[in-house]
Amino acid sequence: MPETPPFDPAYLVKLANATMPFGKYSGRLLLDIPEPYLIWMGRSGFPKGELGELLASIMSIKENGLEGLLRPLVKRPAPGGRPP
Repeated sequence: MPETPPFDPAYLVKLANATMPFGKYSGRLLLDIPEPYLIWMGRSGFPKGELGELLASIMSIKENGLEGLLRPLVKRPAPGGRPP
């Protein structure tokens, strides 16, 4: 039986706080991008690299109704501060 790679909790924190760097949803948390847009983007082809991996992970999480697991990991800005 193949060995399962170790789980990295820091990846979930990164996923919960990653923001979209371009386009219609620029500056919004990936977690807040509507599922239909993610599905469209997946069909069109996610960007290469880390952003594409994060978007694909968010889409999978949303498709399976697991957003609630990431919401508590979102870092809230201090009053008057900027989001992460």
